[in-house]
Amino acid sequence: MSTKGTVVEQAQALIEGESNLISALANVAAVIHAEWSEVALWSGFYLVQNDRLELGPFQGPVACTKIEYGKGVCGTSWKNNESIIVDDVHRHEGHIACSSFSNSEIVVPIINAKNLVVGVLDLDSDKFAAFTNDHKKDLELICTSIAQQFFN
Repeated sequence: MSTKGTVVEQAQALIEGESNLISALANVAAVIHAEWSEVALWSGFYLVQNDRLELGPFQGPVACTKIEYGKGVCGTSWKNNESIIVDDVHRHEGHIACSSFSNSEIVVPIINAKNLVVGVLDLDSDKFAAFTNDHKKDLELICTSIAQQFFN
């Protein structure tokens, strides 16, 4: 499969028509990680299972496997049903340090047709203030495509 175009276009091409959620998430994480390698130390997904976020497909260093509701940036994004950009994770109260190399983070929820968060897309960077509103907009489009393909 050709993956030319923007990160959003590449991700949407990998999601469209795919029937296997894990395969789609794995490929999307790989595209984001490769295309945004200048900022992405870690790119991946956590899925809501057993009343917590559980690690899904990702690219990068070893990660936390379980995150409780409302805990850390991912759990807060889930609880508040909103995207979060953190310029300095060391100053973010309750940050869960899965990697000592992480300095900034962006988390975008995947929201189903019933307006429930079913997972989050999480990116960590070893740079401070690595993520912008443009990153947020792109990741929100990707998460909308995932939700429409697999959670509607």
